[in-house]
Amino acid sequence: MATADVPLVHIDDESIKLGQFLKLANLVDSGSDAKALLAGGVVRVNGQPETRRGRQLVNGDLVTVAAASARVADGSTPDDFPW
Repeated sequence: MATADVPLVHIDDESIKLGQFLKLANLVDSGSDAKALLAGGVVRVNGQPETRRGRQLVNGDLVTVAAASARVADGSTPDDFPW
C-alpha cells in the first residue's frame, strides 16, 4: 500500500491506546476482535509486531492489520502531509 493511500485517523488527544485506535480506524469490529488479533501477532505498529492492547500511539504511527492500514493523526498534521 502506497503511503498516500493510507488513511489518516484523527484523534482528539496527543496519544491513544492501540486497542481503541483499532476500533476507531475500523480495522476491527470489536474489542474482542482486537484482543484476538493482537494475541495472534497480526497487528503491526510502524512495521513491528505488537501484542499490547494498551500500547500508546502518537501522531504519525502507522498501524497495520493484514492488508489494511491507518495512520494516527492528532490534528496538527494536514491531510496532505507526505509521510
